[in-house]
Amino acid sequence: MKIYDLISGLSGGSFDEQLKMLYGSSEKAVLRNRARYLSAAENFSRLYPECEDIRVFSASGRTEVGGNHTDHQHGCVLAAAVSLDIIGIVRFHEDGVIRIKSEGYAADEIALSSYEVNDAEKGTSAALVRGIAAKFAEMGVKISGFDAYFTSEVLSGSGLSSSAAFEVMIGTIINEGYNEGRASAVEIAKIGKFAENVYFGKASGLMDQMVCAVGGFVAIDFADPEEPFITSVDFDFEKAGYSVCITDTKGSHADLTADYSAISEEMKHVAQALGCEYLRDADEEEFYDKLPELRKKCTDRELLRAAHFFAENTRAVDEAKALIDRDTEWFFELVDQSGTSSAELLQNLYSCQDPQAQQIPLTIMLSKRFLNGSGAVRVHGGGFAGTIQAFVPNYLADDYAKEMERFFGAGSCYVLSVRPVGGCELSL
Repeated sequence: MKIYDLISGLSGGSFDEQLKMLYGSSEKAVLRNRARYLSAAENFSRLYPECEDIRVFSASGRTEVGGNHTDHQHGCVLAAAVSLDIIGIVRFHEDGVIRIKSEGYAADEIALSSYEVNDAEKGTSAALVRGIAAKFAEMGVKISGFDAYFTSEVLSGSGLSSSAAFEVMIGTIINEGYNEGRASAVEIAKIGKFAENVYFGKASGLMDQMVCAVGGFVAIDFADPEEPFITSVDFDFEKAGYSVCITDTKGSHADLTADYSAISEEMKHVAQALGCEYLRDADEEEFYDKLPELRKKCTDRELLRAAHFFAENTRAVDEAKALIDRDTEWFFELVDQSGTSSAELLQNLYSCQDPQAQQIPLTIMLSKRFLNGSGAVRVHGGGFAGTIQAFVPNYLADDYAKEMERFFGAGSCYVLSVRPVGGCELSL
């Protein structure tokens, strides 16, 4: 489309139905996101004033809903794409270069003359772009290049997976621009994981990319982590009367690597004591039968964390079933159970290195007090610091956000909707 088609279409409401699908049906959400796209178009025009033909893309962040620390043991998770996203204005060209200017960051320029891993790029967004382009090129896709302006509400460190959203954005742009959309959402997720593992240098799993690419509620079984079994769960939380609220407790993520690593290492130690590599392959009844002798090989915390895995793995499956059955009461009961298990068994609400800093338990306590039995609350993501998740009745959502921001500052609480699609292109 032409840049003026985008601007006039946004101003005249031609994109409103697409905006409602991505960001929720409220007039406030539509108006706010109209303004975001208009601003992005303006900024793109400043960078490339001679450009007329453009295309418009969006890639969502994600929230983990069930399965806290189950994926690394080849378990099951339930997650959802959310209304916070990256949006991109793009023009395709034949220059053999990908140029990306992300709002608030320095511009990247990636020459497509080489698809080799560049050690100097590791840990950068340029590495992700090169890795994704390399995988498409390996698939036989000829990429000529593009210029893009990105603006993102999936903030780094928010627990909503900004890196996966970025990877899905790049994959979607290349897939739609040069591959006629032939790669599936699952393939785009795998390409993002490949780039993150090999080019960026981070040994991540596949959950984040999968949810950002597929969209909606997604139940994932990682029994085979290279070919996970994915089920889309059709449930409209907005129509059910609830919002997903994520609160950033402002806890520092510094020096938490050992805490995160300890969970997977301790779970694996119990699995090995049971003759398995991962807890998913262990028998739960055997675990409880052998607890007395397991205590001779494993610490009490290791055993508690293994007990969390067995219950949480089943619970993630049940949460998906509760949504399929439209049983929100059962779903919220399961979410609360997950939160309790994370606190008592998994023990990832605060770090033992700094036991005086307990922002997550404090925020959960404040949330439960405010909600007074409505909805549900739990730790979000890896834990120890960072974010909590609350399912809040729509009529309380704005007041809940104000209450959280009274403690943690303006902009600390995100009131989200679950969006039905992942990476996508908008069109007139």
